[in-house]
Amino acid sequence: MSGVTTAVRVRVRVEGVVQGVGFRPHAYRLARELGLGGFVRNDERGVLAEVEGDGAAVAAFRARIGADAPPLAVVERVDCTAMEPVGERGFAIVASERGGEAAAPVAADAATCGACLRELFDPGDRRFRYPFTNCTDCGPRLTIVRAVPYDRPATTMAGFAMCDACRAEYEDPLDRRYHAQPNACPDCGPRATVAGEDHADPLAVVAGALRDGAIVAVKGLGGYHLACVAADERATAALRARKHREDKPFAVMAAGLEAARALVELPEAEGALLAGRARPIVVARRRPDAAVAGAVAPGSPDLGVLLPYTPLHHLLVADAGEPLVLTSGNVSDEPIAYRDADARRRLAGLADLVLVHDRPIQTRVDDSVVRARRPGRPPLTVRRSRGFVPDALALPVPAAVPVLACGAEQKNAFCVAKGDRAWLSHHIGDLETWETLAAFREGIDHFEALFDVRPGLVAHDLHPQYLSTQHALELEGVELVGVQHHHAHLAAALAEHGERGPAVGAIFDGTGYGTDGTVWGGELLAGDLEAVERAGHLWPVTLPGGARAVREPWRMACAWLQAAGAAPPAELVAAADGRWSPVAALAARGGAAAPVTTSMGRLFDAVAALCGLRTHCTYEGQAAVELEAAATAAGPAPEPYPLPVTDALVLDARPTIAAAAADVAAGAGAGAVAARFHAAVATATVEAVARAARSRGLGTTALAGGVFQNRWLLDAVADGLEAAGLRVLVPTRVPLNDGGVAVGQAAVAAARAARGRGAGGGGGGGAGGGPAGAPPPPAGGARRG
Repeated sequence: MSGVTTAVRVRVRVEGVVQGVGFRPHAYRLARELGLGGFVRNDERGVLAEVEGDGAAVAAFRARIGADAPPLAVVERVDCTAMEPVGERGFAIVASERGGEAAAPVAADAATCGACLRELFDPGDRRFRYPFTNCTDCGPRLTIVRAVPYDRPATTMAGFAMCDACRAEYEDPLDRRYHAQPNACPDCGPRATVAGEDHADPLAVVAGALRDGAIVAVKGLGGYHLACVAADERATAALRARKHREDKPFAVMAAGLEAARALVELPEAEGALLAGRARPIVVARRRPDAAVAGAVAPGSPDLGVLLPYTPLHHLLVADAGEPLVLTSGNVSDEPIAYRDADARRRLAGLADLVLVHDRPIQTRVDDSVVRARRPGRPPLTVRRSRGFVPDALALPVPAAVPVLACGAEQKNAFCVAKGDRAWLSHHIGDLETWETLAAFREGIDHFEALFDVRPGLVAHDLHPQYLSTQHALELEGVELVGVQHHHAHLAAALAEHGERGPAVGAIFDGTGYGTDGTVWGGELLAGDLEAVERAGHLWPVTLPGGARAVREPWRMACAWLQAAGAAPPAELVAAADGRWSPVAALAARGGAAAPVTTSMGRLFDAVAALCGLRTHCTYEGQAAVELEAAATAAGPAPEPYPLPVTDALVLDARPTIAAAAADVAAGAGAGAVAARFHAAVATATVEAVARAARSRGLGTTALAGGVFQNRWLLDAVADGLEAAGLRVLVPTRVPLNDGGVAVGQAAVAAARAARGRGAGGGGGGGAGGGPAGAPPPPAGGARRG
């Protein structure tokens, strides 16, 4: 035997979130450790490496390249191809290859890592108190990237030339800042200033102003926030007045986990989520002794808390010495400000001073919001944005033709998809202003360029008056796919779990355009990604005044009491301010000003008004939120109210309303009424869904729609269905509310295209064609809610 080892060479392609996360230096260090030659580079599809050397070492490289990936990497696929050896002994990181179709997912922004945090507070480190410290394991990604491959010239850091020290780190494959595209230091990188003023330490100045009661506009990672001391009653009340935000809770930023635990009850799982790389706002139960002003979250037993996720926020909270309110930098209903000139114009009357920096923000990104559930149940994503976007989602049926899904009107997020990947956008907001519509269109343009999606299919809601639908109808050279609103909710639940269906879904929300021209919202749907049928629904009543009934829940109480033949409490009539009789007449008459609705959200509003909790709303969902809080505070549910389910699977809530009205007349408290009502809805939903599933021989069910953000209801229904032997799918990565609709639209479009069904492919009662073949939209402006 000669003892000569024959060299082998392989090409290794790694796909997933592998750019901007330190993957090339990971490959470099691994190859050096194993004594391999070759190279590694970024390209449009991800990371490409070729390695050559001893066969056992090459095999080890193939096994460890994905298994030992850096913390922020998400490896979706590793493919290896045998190559002819060329005798290469050295290993190098080479320039990114451009050209071809972009398919490399961009990483989400990641919270400051432990190593950078230690440098931030180390007086001996050259980055001591530098608010833009980052490395390959943390820092901005989506908010600064302009194109792929992800290299510094393709980010908003392109205008900052690195100093010699930063350049040395950037070019050293063994340094944790190797090719960290936002790498910078106080000598060469972005700088923070107090607008219009010159200070050696602007963070300390701002922290002092906060302690003195100031409201400060802070330019952060994905936009501007407004901040004040959370315990300051005067400052928090002034912030509410300036933002025109009467009751909707503010989020509170705490310095760390222990400080957060002093504000809310934080089980281990929620604590891990709060401190993870995404750093979302976590909505949890407020502690009775939480040191926050009453104006922070009036009337709510919960509090949204978050931890610092950039060095700037770490310094600000540490210098202030106590928790801070951190809310979006806007006036209510406007998108968050993120461009400096726009922020100066829009925030001038809101903030006493402004903390700015000179690193441009490419993509406006709000904070993500998650809501804790009971132990053992995964938390719910309420708003999917910073920290989670643009992580890719898998489509159960690959999109043979690239897809744009335009989403809904409320809580809009769009989605682009090609192949088996879908990218749900950051939270855009309610498409009711020119500014939000502009943000929607800009976001679509950016995502289509970033992921090289040139849509041939455009999916949209059936409501022809939605601005998202109108955007779809204005596009040329594409095939339109109309998707009924609640079908999209069901499809989103299926898609997140990698399922095609069939399943029976309970889809409960405030408003969705039904294929019969009425306002749906309490639906039982049976079907799959392609098509569904309406298997059942909530008893229909009228929506007196259209959109006004969303803002004035007493109107829905009036409609339901009238349908139930029950007398209204005197206090409820008084709250109508002389309008009870004409609204009752309108509800009885119906027509354009009082369209028919099966909305479960509006039923919750009606009960909240009936038991005296909320007759007028200042933000969407307020009445239902307060009704859930009352039910939760009441403890274990007593006997549920009657809520019969008919042979046609109609949930007849008229007896429910009559019984609740009788309880109110007898002096029952709001908590008792709320608890019995929640128990009634949960019991009836379990019965109806189980019957629909059994009659069709199905074992899978899904729960979706904004009403199921109610933890009391969601857990009770899920428990009941599981006890009946049914699988229950609940979206957790995708919002249950309208923020997840676009994913469902994309999944439907892909599935229909796979069967040769495009815009004309209707399907049962729940999935029709486009608006051209749909009935007229509901009147009275009933598109809200």
